[in-house]
Amino acid sequence: MEYISTRDKSVKVSAATAIANGISNDGGLFVPDDFPKLNEKDFEILCNLSYIDKAEYILKLFLNDFTIDEIKYCVNGAYSGSFDDDKPAPLKAIGDNINILELWHGPTCAFKDLALQLLPFLLTTSAKKVSSGKKTVILVATSGDTGKAALEGFKDVKDTEIIVFYPSEGVSPMQKLQMDSQKGENVHVCAIKGNFDDAQSAVKKIFTDNAVKEKLKNNNMEFSSANSINWGRLAPQIIYYISAYCDLLKEKADLSKGFNVTVPTGNFGNILAAFYAKKMGVPINKLICASNSNNVLTDFIKTGIYDRNRKFYTTISPSMDILISSNLERMLFYLCGNDDNYVVSLQKQLSENGRFEIKSEVKERLQELFYGGFCDDTETLNTIKDTFDNYNYLCDTHTAVAVNVYGKYLKETGDNRPVVIASTASPYKFAKSVLSAVSDKTSDSEFETVRLLSTVTDTVIPKPIAELENAKVRFNTVVNKEDMYKAVFDSLGI
Repeated sequence: MEYISTRDKSVKVSAATAIANGISNDGGLFVPDDFPKLNEKDFEILCNLSYIDKAEYILKLFLNDFTIDEIKYCVNGAYSGSFDDDKPAPLKAIGDNINILELWHGPTCAFKDLALQLLPFLLTTSAKKVSSGKKTVILVATSGDTGKAALEGFKDVKDTEIIVFYPSEGVSPMQKLQMDSQKGENVHVCAIKGNFDDAQSAVKKIFTDNAVKEKLKNNNMEFSSANSINWGRLAPQIIYYISAYCDLLKEKADLSKGFNVTVPTGNFGNILAAFYAKKMGVPINKLICASNSNNVLTDFIKTGIYDRNRKFYTTISPSMDILISSNLERMLFYLCGNDDNYVVSLQKQLSENGRFEIKSEVKERLQELFYGGFCDDTETLNTIKDTFDNYNYLCDTHTAVAVNVYGKYLKETGDNRPVVIASTASPYKFAKSVLSAVSDKTSDSEFETVRLLSTVTDTVIPKPIAELENAKVRFNTVVNKEDMYKAVFDSLGI
């Protein structure tokens, strides 16, 4: 297996190069030139493996230049002792055919842990193969969860520095505190005046700036990415959808017609991983893409027009407050039959005009695979309350968007196949909003709110959240988006 660029498929690199570089020199994203297929025998084997062993089984299909011992080292380092009860992705049934895939049992209480506990091991192993002793600089834009998960994964990792930018008014208080109190000698955190799209666009610009790359080279450094543009972030996410299928098989769910998957979606990486699992043989029927009021993806799936020229909403599901979904480029590459010139033309239109429209045949393929829906903050809060009242299940503001949109899909289509709904964060990361949905009690204190939520719902406060109460804030820098270049250089001391 080799990895090709979405903007120039003649570019072919190894897995280690794709992971170490993060992004192709032409600005494209790396994708496998082919996908491995899993058969019935493979799934029989996988059903009897632990999550760690499943991860090894699947990753060896993608990491063409890693030894088995290297894969074992990476996977064991990531998943041993890092997740509650050593179960990184438990599946919880809450109603007829409704299964919640809980992806927030790691050290930062968000789904990003499943990938970002593993990525440092993949990246440092890759760098040894291809980077000749250079220090790796991880540059991250975050809408909340990626930043903390990346900081936690890379803290004090040898020969790395990590710089995280987040929108100063676009994350929850708990997400902000998680990042600003991060420990580690090699970590740097900076807020920007702007939204996530501003941060992401600037990071991409810095990442591909030849003058900046030359400056890093002169200081024996090079960039890589912990965002889901990096294949090393995306590949681990495929694992938990395969794991969920194995759990459904073990529970003897009726999968004669397959099952659906619903994902609260911002940057399109999580739902793309589900699509890749489908390509590998997991019998996923419909991929239900759930958005909040920033419903650019919903409109795209329904109309074939991607248009970011619209009002930006700051919502109670901030990790989805995104209008430029980076991983959609990988999906477009597949939908148009790996036509790299077509992908380049679409990205050029998006960059210059803020919009593009796909060809009718590409739209048809898109709509065969995906259903798009969205809900606003009021609907989100109502869904949290209804889900708690009806199922005694407490979900966060992002998972609630997925539950709501799945309900709309079910009502619209009558398709009652089993569904796996990706639960992407602990409700305690968004305690104020979740508490307001289930109780009239309030508090101005973030941690008193957390305690109230625990009391009202009779649920346990996750240890990583409880420990934050006495955390010391280390970072309080806020810059204009135009000053992010300088912030990078200042962080690195160059």
